[in-house]
Formats: sequence, C-alpha cells, structure tokens
Amino acid sequence: MSPSPFGRYADADVQALIAEFPLAWVTAAGRPAVASLLPLIGEYDGHGRLVTLLGHCARSNSLHAALVSDPRAVLLFRGPQGYVSPEHAGRRDWGPTWNYAQLIVEAEIRFDPHLTEEALDMLTDAIEAGRPAPWRKEELGPRYTGLLAQIIGFRAHVTGAQGLFKLGQDERPETLQSILATHPDPELRRWMERFNPGRS
Repeated sequence: MSPSPFGRYADADVQALIAEFPLAWVTAAGRPAVASLLPLIGEYDGHGRLVTLLGHCARSNSLHAALVSDPRAVLLFRGPQGYVSPEHAGRRDWGPTWNYAQLIVEAEIRFDPHLTEEALDMLTDAIEAGRPAPWRKEELGPRYTGLLAQIIGFRAHVTGAQGLFKLGQDERPETLQSILATHPDPELRRWMERFNPGRS
C-alpha cells in the first residue's frame, strides 16, 4: 500500500509553514496540561532540514519550570485550514471535509538567558518584516530592560518531526479546480495550489 499523499512533503514546506504560522503549542512531553502558545523561529541545516527552533517564554510560566526539570517537549504547529463544502466542490455526491496542514515536532528544550535578546531580535525582525516602519526594541526606552528580565530564551533541539498536509491531493482534477475557484479562503487556496502543482 502506498503512503498517504498527505504525508508527502519537502523541507521547504516545513520552512514555509513555520515562517507563515509561527505560533505553536509547546507542551511538556507526557504532560499535555502544561502547555503554552509561543511564537518560534525555525533554524535549518545546509540541506534545509529543520534542526532547532528559537523562542522565549516568561520565567513565571509553568512550562518553564516543567522543561527545566525535563527538557522533552512536543511542539504543535497548525498551518492553513478550512472547511470545504460540497458547494465548493461543485458536487452534491461529494462528502464535506476539512483541509489543513499540521506539523508535530519532538524536541529537547534548553533555556539560556544569553539567548533571550537574540530570540527577541530574530522574532521581531521576522514578524515586523515588510511593514512601512518596522518596530524596534529601542522604542521601549528604559522599560525594555525590565521586560527582558521577565523572560528567558531557549532553543528547541529537534529530535523528530512529522507533518500532515491534507490539501486536496486526492481530489479529481475537476473537483480540485472547482474548490480552488470557489473557496473563500485565499490562504487555504494558495497552499492547495502549492501541493497540487500542474493540477490547479
């Protein structure tokens, strides 16, 4: 049996998902109740493979204490998603579905106060990129030092990753084209086109 088409993806797809959807659930392994949504920056090797994620969290966050005692974590990224109706497919004999992209990363998180400013700078540069007047930390003035003391940077060293990109790869060409022509979410349509080259 051939693997599901939804499990076929490239390192570039992982990079794009993390760059466009950087806010991930970070959970302490085996303790799903200890979790926080944190923005993360992916770091890649020379082949484009995800090797680490750079981030920060509040020192008062219970996740910080949990990961200091046991650094194993699971990070959950959710990419584009949306309901797809038979109306979008142009077929009444077609079952409604939900298209989405997800990435599950297993990692070991190491906190390092020396990483805090680097993590903040990289995140700010990434999130503010493209704005007419990107914000800079200097604009906070003396408040910056006080706020910096309340957080701590970390690197999540990736030990495993598994993606699932359910984006219409199993649809008949005419059904796919109908969805792309009628679905109201441009973000979801763009990702469906990404995973269906030559079919859209």
